[in-house]
Amino acid sequence: MPGRILIVEDETDLARTLVYALNREGFQAAHSVTGRGGLDLAQGDPAFDLVLLDLMLPDMPGTEVCRQLRADPRTRDILVLMLTARGEEIDRVVGFEVGTDDYLVKPFSVRELILRIRALLRRVQAATPTEGKLAWGPLRLDLDGHRCWLDGEVVPLTAVEFKLLGRLMARRGRVQTRAMLVDTVWGSESDIGERTVDATVKRLREKLGHAGAFVETLRGVGYRFVDQAEGAPS
Repeated sequence: MPGRILIVEDETDLARTLVYALNREGFQAAHSVTGRGGLDLAQGDPAFDLVLLDLMLPDMPGTEVCRQLRADPRTRDILVLMLTARGEEIDRVVGFEVGTDDYLVKPFSVRELILRIRALLRRVQAATPTEGKLAWGPLRLDLDGHRCWLDGEVVPLTAVEFKLLGRLMARRGRVQTRAMLVDTVWGSESDIGERTVDATVKRLREKLGHAGAFVETLRGVGYRFVDQAEGAPS
């Protein structure tokens, strides 16, 4: 599982500790002390699997770094784990709104951080399409044939519903804001609003029956595809 990790952190001692610990665990770690430097590294070498991103950086907030990563096609799918000394709910919501995949409040143990990283990477690997197919629990998608099965029975989905479900399943466990879904499902030139996204999710859940519980709502943020035991529609 070990992959390539980019650390964007201006606390030099902490960054050195993280680089050492990650390399010892088999990861390949790189480091930048500024948001601009982190963006340059990520955009120049999009092979990074995950970015550890500090919220408070000297040149720009980590939320802006994350926003720019998500806006760039070269880096939009890189995992982002936000590191911050601020743990208020509003900070977590803002982080998820700009596309953060997970959130860890300082001070934290290096062991906990590594476990979080491994959990995020496992989610992505488990959701990676194999030979044009996606599957989770009772759901199976044929991406090339645009067909969906639930418990072995075909589910008739529209093209937009199918694309929406495929996007959520392919990024299982990762928050998708409404803006991100508009961009990736309907297209960046689309002028649809958030209500259209919500209405499409509602129809999709209805068609999926009991598997609709896989699509979780994060109020004020967006949606994510989760294990059925972790969430339910709301």
